[in-house]
Amino acid sequence: MKVTSSYAVEIKHIDKLFRDTVKIYRKALSFLIDVYEKEWEYLSAIPNKLQKQTVAENLIHNTKFNKAKYGFDEEFYKFPSYLRRDARNTALGIVSGYHSSLDNWEASGRKGNEPVLQKNHYAMPVFFRDNMYQDTGAGTSCKLKIFKDNDWIWVTVNLKKTDVDYLKKHWSHTKPSAPKLEKRYKKWFLRFSYEEDVELSKEPADKQIVCAVDLGLNTDAVCSILISDGTVAARKFINFAAEKDHLYRVLDGIREFQRLHGSQSTKGYWTYATRLNDELSKKIAREIVSFAENYHADVIVFEYLDMKSKKSGSKKQKLHMWRKNGIQALVEHKAHRYGIRISRVCAKNTSKLAYDGSGEVVRDKKNHSLCTFSTGKQYNCDLSSSYNIGARYFIRELLKSVSKKKLSLLWAEVPESGHRTTCTLSTLWKIKDFL
Repeated sequence: MKVTSSYAVEIKHIDKLFRDTVKIYRKALSFLIDVYEKEWEYLSAIPNKLQKQTVAENLIHNTKFNKAKYGFDEEFYKFPSYLRRDARNTALGIVSGYHSSLDNWEASGRKGNEPVLQKNHYAMPVFFRDNMYQDTGAGTSCKLKIFKDNDWIWVTVNLKKTDVDYLKKHWSHTKPSAPKLEKRYKKWFLRFSYEEDVELSKEPADKQIVCAVDLGLNTDAVCSILISDGTVAARKFINFAAEKDHLYRVLDGIREFQRLHGSQSTKGYWTYATRLNDELSKKIAREIVSFAENYHADVIVFEYLDMKSKKSGSKKQKLHMWRKNGIQALVEHKAHRYGIRISRVCAKNTSKLAYDGSGEVVRDKKNHSLCTFSTGKQYNCDLSSSYNIGARYFIRELLKSVSKKKLSLLWAEVPESGHRTTCTLSTLWKIKDFL
């Protein structure tokens, strides 16, 4: 499979250099959206993508053999050809998406608000090679064609050395895409994309090594390495206490500020909190993948966490900031680069049931990470949950190839194996003995 990664290289010592370029690019994009919306009935009838792009180009650009219907060239004099093609494709995608949403809205009986075609977008230009972007060969600088002083000119910009060194060290084996301009936190970046061909693990279920991950609020992640017979080979607790304490203190400050002054003027505080939360997510994902890779895991298994309902209670702010899906997405991307697969299991009862099959656990009120089994044994609740997550994955995969006749015998012998939400690590032990 192909895995696409991207990295943003910071452009140094600039402030308003790209302001006019971005402004005219967005103006051109709005112009093209308006044109293609008017001509959509004609454009949508063209099935071939390349042919559609050619027709869309001929509508706006004059050549020796073509007279454009719309005056794009007059409105945007000397607009670079590759940048025009980027704006054209972006505009076609926006108009196509709008009409798809409109068709879905009408097909659903016009429920909800009617989709609206937005003509003003906060899009950024792509600097295509040779025409818009040139490597100077110096390593820490490049040339970009930008709109400055009412003309399109080449300007040399300096790149952050640490970013360039990182790309040389980790991405020299593959060719980067054309960079896209990006602005984050008042800084400008060039984002390069890289595409790799990777081969995911093809080991059969009975020979796989699994890294089962339980994501939580108290402990960021608890990981367990399991093999198909139910043996737990390794465990790891991932908890960035200092980073979480910093984040929670910032959230407390926001809450106090809102109590005294209302919710006005808190955008900067929330931006800072979001940045801290994003960095925490990246650190957690990196540790999970590193642990799995060190033990040559074939699969990383998560719970399927769906928490779309309204959050309430004393921990609602922490739940709101908990990026459980974001962490899983980061892990998925990183794991695929190492050839590790990702799988998910139902989250119901993974923490509620003891891994040894003794039944429901009782949480410690003072230390929520601890629980007591019905046998009186005290154990870490998140660790027990990670065992159950890994066991449910193996049970599902191992039973796929079992005949229905043998399954009926198994369900009679091990009743809990017939209901995945009641399976624990002890269920996997019993199944392996039966199979």
